[in-house]
Amino acid sequence: MNTPDSAAGIRLDLHHHALGDMSSGKPKRLVRALEYQAEDLVPEAMEYATEADFLSVLRQARATDQLVEVWRRQLTRWDYSENADWSSHPPRTDERRADTYALLGVCEETGKLLDDLVPVSKATGTVVISTEHKPWYTPQSLQGRPWYWPAYRKLLVDKGWPENVVAGLDEASDRVVERLADPAAVEAYQSKGLVVGYVQSGKTANFAGVIAKAIDAGYRLVIVLGGTLNMLRAQTQRRLDMELVGRENILRGASEYESEYADDPAWSQGKFATFGALPSALGAFDIHRMTTHGKDYQSLLQGIVALEADKQEPALPLYDPRNLHRAAARLMVVKKNKMVLTKLVNDLRKIKTPLSEIPVLIVDDESDEASVNTTDLAKPDAERTAINQKISELLRMLPRAQYVGYTATPFANVFIDPSDTEDIFPKDFIISLPRPDEYMGARDFHDLDSAVAEEERTYANSNEMAHVRDIVAEDDENDTHLERAMDMFVLTAAMKLYREAKGGLGDRYFQHHTMLIHESVRQDAHRELLGRVTRLWWNAGYLGARGHERLRDLFDTDIAPVSAVRADGQAVPASFDDLAPYIGPAAIRIGGDDKPIIVVNGDKDIDSGEADFDKRSIWKILIGGQKLARGFTVEGLTVSYFRRRAGNASTLMQMGRWFGFRNGYRDLVRLYLGRQESLGKKEVDLYEGFEAICRAEEEFRAELAQYSLPVDGRPQITPDKVPPLVSQHIPWLKPTSPNKMYNARLVTLRSPGRWQEPTAYPMKVADLRHNTNLWAPVLDSLSAEPVELSYHFREDGVTHRFSTLTGVMGAADLVDLVSRLRWEAPSQFAPHLDYLREITTSAPAQVDDWVVLAPQHSQAGRRIRFGNAGRAFSYFARDRRRHPLFGAISDVKHRAAALRIAGALTDPGDAATESLVAPRRGVVILYPIVEATHRAALVGDDPLDPSRIVTAFDFVAPSSARSDDGRVLRFTTMDSSREGVAIIDTSQGETPTP
Repeated sequence: MNTPDSAAGIRLDLHHHALGDMSSGKPKRLVRALEYQAEDLVPEAMEYATEADFLSVLRQARATDQLVEVWRRQLTRWDYSENADWSSHPPRTDERRADTYALLGVCEETGKLLDDLVPVSKATGTVVISTEHKPWYTPQSLQGRPWYWPAYRKLLVDKGWPENVVAGLDEASDRVVERLADPAAVEAYQSKGLVVGYVQSGKTANFAGVIAKAIDAGYRLVIVLGGTLNMLRAQTQRRLDMELVGRENILRGASEYESEYADDPAWSQGKFATFGALPSALGAFDIHRMTTHGKDYQSLLQGIVALEADKQEPALPLYDPRNLHRAAARLMVVKKNKMVLTKLVNDLRKIKTPLSEIPVLIVDDESDEASVNTTDLAKPDAERTAINQKISELLRMLPRAQYVGYTATPFANVFIDPSDTEDIFPKDFIISLPRPDEYMGARDFHDLDSAVAEEERTYANSNEMAHVRDIVAEDDENDTHLERAMDMFVLTAAMKLYREAKGGLGDRYFQHHTMLIHESVRQDAHRELLGRVTRLWWNAGYLGARGHERLRDLFDTDIAPVSAVRADGQAVPASFDDLAPYIGPAAIRIGGDDKPIIVVNGDKDIDSGEADFDKRSIWKILIGGQKLARGFTVEGLTVSYFRRRAGNASTLMQMGRWFGFRNGYRDLVRLYLGRQESLGKKEVDLYEGFEAICRAEEEFRAELAQYSLPVDGRPQITPDKVPPLVSQHIPWLKPTSPNKMYNARLVTLRSPGRWQEPTAYPMKVADLRHNTNLWAPVLDSLSAEPVELSYHFREDGVTHRFSTLTGVMGAADLVDLVSRLRWEAPSQFAPHLDYLREITTSAPAQVDDWVVLAPQHSQAGRRIRFGNAGRAFSYFARDRRRHPLFGAISDVKHRAAALRIAGALTDPGDAATESLVAPRRGVVILYPIVEATHRAALVGDDPLDPSRIVTAFDFVAPSSARSDDGRVLRFTTMDSSREGVAIIDTSQGETPTP
């Protein structure tokens, strides 16, 4: 142990080593651990091995102090630990932290000071839908063996990753690895799973962590399917080489200058992982690369020696621990290409090591692209699609192969037929990764469920106003919108240079600054677009008065007001005149080489330069299609000009390259998006399309989270029940392309204390009149005057307040009424109806009555007369944006009070709201809707025919109305003759049994 020279050094050394000894286990008595470490240090070390000394430092400490960082690292590990047998409380809770302090034996003041310096992270954890699995991946099973994961973890910390982010990655990668088969098990098992991340959100970091832990555990062949394009495969190879494989495994005795990365700045800057020597020389094992940054998998010679496993005990199988943990691992990153995968399959057939002995991990990046079989195998002479066929061959040849797909658009994967044993349906697990901190995703460009009225929205409270700019086709004949987008690109470039000059970025700078123009995947269209953009650039006059005049207007009307409320502490010029000196340098940095534009489509005669973000700083306009539409990370992306159409959600979502991490320039991000684009014979709104995807994605993730909680130690649902949870929100945008149907039918959806919003209301005149007449007596019975209900959220200081008519309805009366309602799609409400019947007729009943609320507008107008008494009620202007389904019906400000009445929220202190609270009470909220076709004819509060009213309702069941077994869902099969088959193909004319 090194001898420190100062009190601070002694103290830091003591705590570092004391906590280090606890890093892989539970907390232990702190003072005893400090005293143990002090015995090996200088004699005076013992005086710092006390809690009193620690307290004296904490009272004056700052969050950035080295000693605090040591504690932050270890406390966060304990906070996140999922396998903490020393605490009965869930991860990332105050109770878990309290257990930590109790085991450390520290006093209350020490704990409070540590909480102030290192607050408990309340981040959302990983969501897992899984079959039951046999636990094998535990800290005890890995004792003394981890090598690559600790090195990878250290590299991330050294790069500046926050400790809570690293801890989250640690926890999430554990959830994947523990569901693979034990590589040392005698009996082979092939696990298949899916990991769902967000577009451009760091999925590569997760699977790098999974690979590191898997090879530490004993997996000895890792095959990464790195997309369908060379550039994406190379990007993935470099990332794994730099952060996981390391310099020594890359060089293998060669000189630094012989490396393929010799011209890579990160290589010369020491950013590649290093171990000090070959891991095998340090008691670990090496990684042999079968592919390089520049070369995909090549057929091997000489008996395929490179793929042969090196057994230390030839008489024992490779998976025996005496061989497994002394053998080198092999890693390859291969393109999803038929010829490349054929070479790999042929070579594996030639090696001497029995394939049945090799623990293999197959990681499929962008697993919904190319990997999924799209051929109907029920047809005569049907063959799998090429890539799926090769993946199936690999899985068939390698009985110990584990398949893990990674995607941000999971819909294609969950529609795969799970009865197809050779396909890649995630039969064992689906894992949903949490949304990372600082991530800018689909929600950040939309105002989903905003409680702010449209007329009250500003740059501060509206994501759409801050970041989205419309492209209206008829206004863009002269490229007006495109020129404005390019002006914004130059203006934001100047803003980045201004921020670099003014400081506040630490030691960071903006290495990349890019604009993406995406109109088509066709190369001839790119050629035409290149001409247009080139002409606009050279005629823009960015170095003269004409260009500055346009930029001044854009700064004053767009950049300045948005950054004033969204810069988050980053420097903002007081006026355009303060920014003007940076305009010229910005324009020169973009186009000073006479090449301001890079076309990325593989058309060599117009390819103006390779978009290699690894080897050089890129401040350019990128024109592209498919190459830039999936997987490939466009670094520094600030302005996007997007007019590309797509017919399904998976494809459209993957085109959202503007999603990602935008540290230091989040307020500058702009999206120019087509609002009227042609898709076949239809006009579609791309912004509406992305909003629909965002809603579908969030609903899918929320449902996975709800159903992931085990009941009596068993999963509520397994992956084969997931397809019925996938929704379609607008008719022209399907979840994915396969022509298949779910065999599983959702019978009961239990929702105690959760807001539920049916949307499939009828369209026929007779059905609308029937429903309105059913609800009319209920509306007539409500209070004569409205009352004001409110709910105050103490954490953020927000109060939701609204005026409403009130009443009470018996439980049996409500079930009788909703049982008689007519629907455009009855299957949407059927699982809710089954639940309402269940809690009403159970013995004892779980609901006594329902409070009925009819919210009323505070301002005059928007009222109609209907019902038997001819009373006037507020109506709501809603339309079937997802024909025939409505979009959002409810107003967010109505929800909190209703949830409180149903017992789902705590007492806010509002007397009017509390007067309605009672045990076993639910809430129904009525929304008389008048659609656009009828609103134009309204005059004042004239009576309206019931056939022109959609009487919509939302409900919240009592939070206590739970099933005895704790299950949320109940399924049955649509075709009972095919029990156990989750997906059935209806293209053959089969009629499912209802």
